[in-house]
Order: sequence, then structure tokens, then C-alpha cells
Amino acid sequence: MANYRIIGREYEQHILKNICDEKEARLVAVYGRRRVGKTYLVKYFFEEKFDFFFTGSFEAPMRVQLTLFAGALKEYSGKAEPPPKNWFEAFEQLKTYLLSLNKKQVVVFLDELPWMDTPKSNFLTAFSYFWNTWASTCDGLKLIVCGSATSWMLDKIIGDKGGLYGRSSRSIYIAPFSLYEVEQFLQKRKGIVWNRYQILEAYMIFGGIPYYLDMLEKGLPFDQNVDNLFYRNGAPLRTEYEFLFRSLFKSSTIYRQVVEAVAKKNKGLTLKEIKEELNVGDGGILSTVLDNLCKCDFIRKYSAYGKKEQGSLYQLTDLFCFYHQKFIGSQTGHDEHYWSNIKEGARNAWAGYAFEQLCLHHINQIRSKLSIKGVLTNVCSWSMSKQTDFDGTVWPGVQIDLLLCRGDHVIDVCEMKYCQSLYTVTGDYENRIRERNETFVHFTKTKDAIHNILITTYGLRENLHSGIFYSTVTMDDLFMAQ
Repeated sequence: MANYRIIGREYEQHILKNICDEKEARLVAVYGRRRVGKTYLVKYFFEEKFDFFFTGSFEAPMRVQLTLFAGALKEYSGKAEPPPKNWFEAFEQLKTYLLSLNKKQVVVFLDELPWMDTPKSNFLTAFSYFWNTWASTCDGLKLIVCGSATSWMLDKIIGDKGGLYGRSSRSIYIAPFSLYEVEQFLQKRKGIVWNRYQILEAYMIFGGIPYYLDMLEKGLPFDQNVDNLFYRNGAPLRTEYEFLFRSLFKSSTIYRQVVEAVAKKNKGLTLKEIKEELNVGDGGILSTVLDNLCKCDFIRKYSAYGKKEQGSLYQLTDLFCFYHQKFIGSQTGHDEHYWSNIKEGARNAWAGYAFEQLCLHHINQIRSKLSIKGVLTNVCSWSMSKQTDFDGTVWPGVQIDLLLCRGDHVIDVCEMKYCQSLYTVTGDYENRIRERNETFVHFTKTKDAIHNILITTYGLRENLHSGIFYSTVTMDDLFMAQ
């Protein structure tokens, strides 16, 4: 049942096909970041042949939601019913309609489920009752629910401890596209044929988000596309950042504040540092906010090598949000050709960090290149401020952004370098790497072998100093299919 209009998502389509092949009733929860293509996947997998389809409306009160629900039910059943007074009546009307169908398989798709759960609506109670008392017993019924508010989907549907506990038959997480999928999307869907360096830069701005990539225009230079989408009058992505948070979180202000605080420091912030930055006293609320932001793919939590949980760092990973923080923010005076004329220094400073995050989004491709996909591997970082030993030895400050700590007693120390040509290792740089490795081994007491890995765009220029790197991962390696 795979659809040619769907780029990638082979595993997700495989799951949906298996569910469709099963006789029993199934409740399937599809979740992921807003604009990532959840609705598109479900619609085109089923070729929009639903027995009932309804989408919740953003910030609409229950009365409006129920009126719209009644309208959708009339469209499918052909019978006009008075708008239900509450969600219990709404689902009873849906049940009556579905009972009238004489089909071996019935597919119901409820999209943006979190938006239906308005205050005091008892939506979840009614939905749970509908599924538990009737829908779950109907062989052939496939109930697909979807939502962009990832934390809501995980807490209320997938991990719910109430009426839906353990009731979802399968959850399907929709991740942003990989570089390979972006390349396929641009070529097959948009007819855009760019070189991989241009696609790499597009990924560093838009991430792997199909909705944003679909706005790119064939025939326009890449920089002009960026200007049109962010800087011209009425640019469609100018206000997207604000809407993202309002549509996902009921108390969106603190979520934005956390993202903006974490964005200020490339290596990220600890929980303590975020508290201090925001002057927040209630660590419980902040912990919930951080957890939800991680679930929604805005930030990541990662451990420092050899440190306990309290040493974990939170780092901004959503590339679209990072671009917005660096080049849009609250600024209103940008020229409509800003990106086409931005100074090289500002562009390179942004690109260096964005490339590092892109690499972290493609750990599987890096492991494939290094032939360690079958090796247990932990991903972490390590840093240390300048220190002086008891014997007077001065150890420099060190920051290592990516360590692949392998089960075969090897640590791959990865250097991520964004470059417009072959990367050249200088004598000074080779010395810094050796000094860094010595510091790392001295303070961590590791007995594992250390392999220096270079991850860069075009590769490594061979010279007297290039042998410091055990292996090189190039841009083309990051484009590998998985």
C-alpha cells in the first residue's frame, strides 16, 4: 500500500501496512514535531480514503469544535444531525454512523487531537470511553490519531495512566527528514536539482522539515529563496517561530524563554544554569518544560563523559529555531535581500554550529561510515575548564562536542568542521588535538583507545599533519540512506 507520493518513511509505511493487515481493532498514535509531515503520511498512505476524517481547530472553543465535528459527520454519512452538546454525544453519533457501514475494514482519522482537548471539555474522558467500551471490540476498525503537541500525545495517549493506559496498539514517531530524504524530496517533489553543498545549507536553515522545504521555488537561487521566505514583505516564515510555540504549548512564554536561553551558548546549559538565566525558582516546572521541549525535538539532553545525571546539558537542536534566533529574533529592520548580502563572517559563525548540529542528526550515517553500526555506542561530550595540577602543570580548557564511546573499547573523538573546500590541518592544529587528547585521557583516566575522526564537507587535504586523523567522514557520507 506504499504510496509513490511519500518520500522516505519506508519503516513507518511498513508499520501502517502491518496494522491494516491485522483483523483486530487498532488504535494508532502518530506524533512528531509540527510541520514534519504526519498528516501527509497518513493521508497519502490511505490515499485519503477514510470512512471518517476530522481535524481539530487551533484555539477554537468546544462549541465550535463540536459544530465542525457534526459537519464532518454529515459529509461522510449524508445525514444531518443536530450538533452534539458534548464529546460523549459526538462519539455516540460517530459510533452510530460507523455501525451503519458494511465493510471489513473501517479507517477513522482524527487529526490534531490535542486541539480538541479544550479546557473543561472532558474530551479525553469521552474519547477513552468510546475506544474502551466499543471501538476496541470492532474487528477491522483502524483508529488513527495524530497530533503535533508531542508532549500531549505522549502523556495523554501513548503513556496515559488513565483510561487509555496501554490501549494504543502502536505509536509511530515521525522524525524530520535526513539529508538523503531532503535530496529525494527536492528532486522528486519539487524538481529542484542542487548540489549537495546547497542542500546541506538548506538543511542547516530549515532542518529536515518537509513543510518548509516545500516552500522552496524551483528556478530561484538558494539565497533568493531564503530572502523570499524570511525577509521580504509578508514573508511566510517570518512569524512561524512564534506560531510554533503557541500551537504546541498552552504556556508558550516559558518554553520560548528556555529555547532562547539555551540558544545563547553553543555547548548548551545545565539545569542549574538555565534556572539562573531565567531566574526561575521552581525546578519542577522547569524540568517539565525541558522534558517537553526534548520530546518535541526542539532541544536535546546529553550527558558529559564520566559525569552523573546532574551534569547533563541541554542544547538547542532545532535548526529552524537556531536560524531564527541568530538572524531574525525581534529584529524588524532587515533588508529584503539580507541573506543574499550577509557578511561572510556572520554566515560562517552560524554555519559552524549549525553543521555540528546537522552531524548530530546523522549519527547513524557517521557510524555507518566508520563501520561501527553493530557496535554498542554511547554519544556524549566532554569539557573542562583550565586547571593547574598540584605539581604546577597547567592543563588547558577543553571542549569536545562529540564522543562516540564504543563497546569495543575505542573512543572516537570527533571534530566537526564546516568548510567550503578540503580541510587543511596546520601544525598548530595538530598540536592542539594532541594536547586535547592528553588532557582528556589524564582527567578521565580512560584506558580506551583514542581515534581522532574528522567530519567535514569535502574531505581532508593530505599533508604532513593530516595523519592526526584516524578516519574522515565527508558530506557525501552524511547523505547515505539508512
